[in-house]
Amino acid sequence: MSAVPLTSAPRPRRIAPAAAPLEVVATRPQRRSRPRAVYAIATVAGVFGILLTQLLLSIVLSDGAYRITALEAQRIELDRTAQMLTEDLNVLDSAQNVAANAESLGMVVSTVSPAFLLLSDGTVQGSPRPAGAGSGVLDGRGDLVGNVLLTDVPLVTPATTGGASAAASGESPAPSSPGSLASAPSAPAPAGALPSPVTR
Repeated sequence: MSAVPLTSAPRPRRIAPAAAPLEVVATRPQRRSRPRAVYAIATVAGVFGILLTQLLLSIVLSDGAYRITALEAQRIELDRTAQMLTEDLNVLDSAQNVAANAESLGMVVSTVSPAFLLLSDGTVQGSPRPAGAGSGVLDGRGDLVGNVLLTDVPLVTPATTGGASAAASGESPAPSSPGSLASAPSAPAPAGALPSPVTR
């Protein structure tokens, strides 16, 4: 045998296998704690419910604001009406209008000296005389200041004395202007009785 050097065949290189990707395996409690689709749907539904509630609240508040504006406008209109009625009441409540209406109902201003009745012994002090028809506010008022607001205000007329008879005859029972004579004769009162006022 000959000596042949033995050469060893090269060993094949081992290729390291590719490393498998690592992933974390969740434990059972972790899998249970993961959110599910039910929770997501409930959350989205809650958000939509909140948005819908806000929308309804804004609609109700805007409707209330419109109502408040309408009521304020109505209050302003009622305040104006109240002011107009107060002005009309002040015109009718003036001393000239009250005196003219009193004279149109038959009352006159007495310019003579007053007489007094003493209730303790029934005596009369002073000299009582009847007042004349021309001594009233409507007739002899040259020294009074005229009230322009009373030019279109009609005077009150008595319903029993001049109202029915004047309506039957077609005449006006009392003048409509405070400048003319309006003293109407009143019906005589029965003996021993006080005359009763005419009310409406």
